[in-house]
Amino acid sequence: MPKTKLNLQLPDVLLARQLLSPEKVKELLKVAQETDRQFEDVLLEQKLLKPRDLVEAKIQLFNLPFIDLTDRELAREVVQLLPFELAENYQLVTFEREGNEVSVAMVNPGNFKAIEAIEFRARDQGWKPKYFITSPESLASAFKQYGSLSTEVKEALTQAEEKYGDVPELEEAKGKLEEVVKTAPVAKMVAVIFRHAVEGGASDIHIEPVQEETRVRYRIDGVLHTSIVLPRYIHSAVISRIKVLSNMKIDETRVPQDGRIRLTIGGRSVDFRVSTMPLLSSEKVVLRILDTAAGLKKFDELGFSGRTLEVVEENLSKAQGMFLVCGPTGSGKSTTLYTALNKLNDEGSNIITLEDPVEYYLEGANQTQVNSEVGLTFASGLRSILRQDPDIIMVGEIRDVETADLAIHASLTGHIVLSTLHTNDAFGAIPRLVDMHVEPFLIASTINVVVAQRLVRRICHYCATEAQVPAELVTKIKQALAELPETARALLPKDEWKFKKGEGCARCNFTGYRGRVVMAEAFSNTHELQEVIVAGLNPGALRAEFKRQGMMTMQQDGLLKVLQGITTVEEVLSATND
Repeated sequence: MPKTKLNLQLPDVLLARQLLSPEKVKELLKVAQETDRQFEDVLLEQKLLKPRDLVEAKIQLFNLPFIDLTDRELAREVVQLLPFELAENYQLVTFEREGNEVSVAMVNPGNFKAIEAIEFRARDQGWKPKYFITSPESLASAFKQYGSLSTEVKEALTQAEEKYGDVPELEEAKGKLEEVVKTAPVAKMVAVIFRHAVEGGASDIHIEPVQEETRVRYRIDGVLHTSIVLPRYIHSAVISRIKVLSNMKIDETRVPQDGRIRLTIGGRSVDFRVSTMPLLSSEKVVLRILDTAAGLKKFDELGFSGRTLEVVEENLSKAQGMFLVCGPTGSGKSTTLYTALNKLNDEGSNIITLEDPVEYYLEGANQTQVNSEVGLTFASGLRSILRQDPDIIMVGEIRDVETADLAIHASLTGHIVLSTLHTNDAFGAIPRLVDMHVEPFLIASTINVVVAQRLVRRICHYCATEAQVPAELVTKIKQALAELPETARALLPKDEWKFKKGEGCARCNFTGYRGRVVMAEAFSNTHELQEVIVAGLNPGALRAEFKRQGMMTMQQDGLLKVLQGITTVEEVLSATND
């Protein structure tokens, strides 16, 4: 186990080497304590030291040798002694083995949780760790060899090609294909594709034929990335393997099919919602990844802030009425609804949900999935739910006139109803309900709050750096923020405006972004708004009431997040179609 000199800490070494002033060390320690982070992480984020200076300080502190793994070829069986999730989380890698002694390179040997995890793994597998210090850049180079998707799939392909390289398409060889689907190479290939998608934080997997190849793409933080290209001969076997796992008809290729797969990956339960689509010459499959074990976040953790956060939480405390979330597909509406449900969830409430599909498991709630094949639609399901003595109802989406009418009447008769609508902004929700033939006086009586949102990518804080924004764009931002309500003006920087971007690093797959954050707008149903609705929904009057309530638009919320270094101008303008 790494040993530090008696009572000596990293800040002490940095002071002794005159790399930081006492004032700066005190400031960094305060930030680390307030944000519950490691001192070193705060230090790296602010880029106050040259990487080599920090490494040399840690060599002195821990009295460990330095190892540079850049461009060094590592034995795969040694690297994989530790799962990638553990290695990435604790920033370490196993790189060499001699007998029962395994060399472990660490970026931060002072992380005692990392040491405990390694020691536990070593005892379990019967080896002894020998510790080294390495740099983040060196570790990133080692991670590239960490059982990459292409490496693992290539191994399976080699085995498959030896036996089945001449397998024709499904229609021509149904019998032989079923044999191929059951073989280890194809099963392993599909399992590897699934595992890398989950470990990489993907929300969707696309497997599609492209000319003479099969392309596998992952949607990560809302953007599709090609992860690997497979030879076309294996396409039917891969699709059929997925069909077998999701209980679809393997010999039906003429019509779309839907299914579901539940797997345990990395020790947690993950659901895949599977959809196949017949194309001209083959089939495409798309899998939505539903990580049922993922913990639900709070509103502020999603990105809600300021007056918008206050309005959302105030309206959740009401005894009845409708909580509406608006936005296009993929804007995080379901996550927001579940965050609201989680806040409302207690033993004294009967919560029933009707979803397509069930995306999260909420303990204590009664969750139902729409099934149109047996006549269980949103409308028919909602009608049945009302006979189940509910207190809180969540309807995944208001899609038609009948569902809208039932949801409105449920909220009118003493229930809390949470649902979503496909509109571009909060202002479009009420006209959309009117288009569904809901009477304006009913809307005015039942709506509590309307929230509209988009998701934008977060800047990776590991590689964030200052960015230059064109002067004309800065002028445009200032114009958009000039109309900020008084309640939000305090959030504007008092000094010169600074912008950030991600340079790209191993932790964000060299995209500069890691994770996503909500930008939102919301307004409450006040007496003034009720008068506007009943009077005929004049768009100008609606926006005037929104402004009177002191609310920010989605774009203003996003631009404030830009100034706070959370996201980029390009992300916000792209999401708001400006």
